[in-house]
Amino acid sequence: MNRRTKTAVLGLGAALLVTAGATGATGAAGAVTSASAGVTDSTPSAPSVASAAGERQREAAALTGRAKLYRSAGDDITFSFDAHLAAKDNDDPLKATGTFEWSHYAGGDGAWAKAEVDCLVTGGKVAVVSGVVTDSDLPGAKGKRVGITVHDTGRQDRLGYSWASTENPVETKDLPKCVGSAPFEKVKKGTGDFTVVPWNPKF
Repeated sequence: MNRRTKTAVLGLGAALLVTAGATGATGAAGAVTSASAGVTDSTPSAPSVASAAGERQREAAALTGRAKLYRSAGDDITFSFDAHLAAKDNDDPLKATGTFEWSHYAGGDGAWAKAEVDCLVTGGKVAVVSGVVTDSDLPGAKGKRVGITVHDTGRQDRLGYSWASTENPVETKDLPKCVGSAPFEKVKKGTGDFTVVPWNPKF
């Protein structure tokens, strides 16, 4: 697979304009095999941590879960999140920790990426998480910051990404922390969901 093919497939925003059946075409997400997707299952962590007194203390914010996106032409697109802001860091979303991963495959071609969280902000059931790509088979992706927005609707979650208007993550330059797009994508029913723990900043 050449770089151009990987870029077209991983660039979910640009893929919206490609017809079904073409390499990198948009479509309904299918099953991702663990060997090819590069995305691992993330079991949502309990939204609390043990305090010094032995009581359970709710974490400040979190975004967890794994699901595939809905596409009508059969693309296999998976996102996985394990992002947390500890209770002790409630006033500083830049201290969020964790990882998130995603992959996009179509017609046997595609790519995957993993990022380390550097910011997490949630409001109600909407979360924006950003991170720097630490591993990927897409040339030029490592070291790039990306941002994802998730809306935890409870029935069919929605998702958006910072490269929606720039074709792919590689083309996104100088992205600030905790910046994503409107959650315009929909999760494919029955493939999983995302869970958002609301943040309550002390202003």
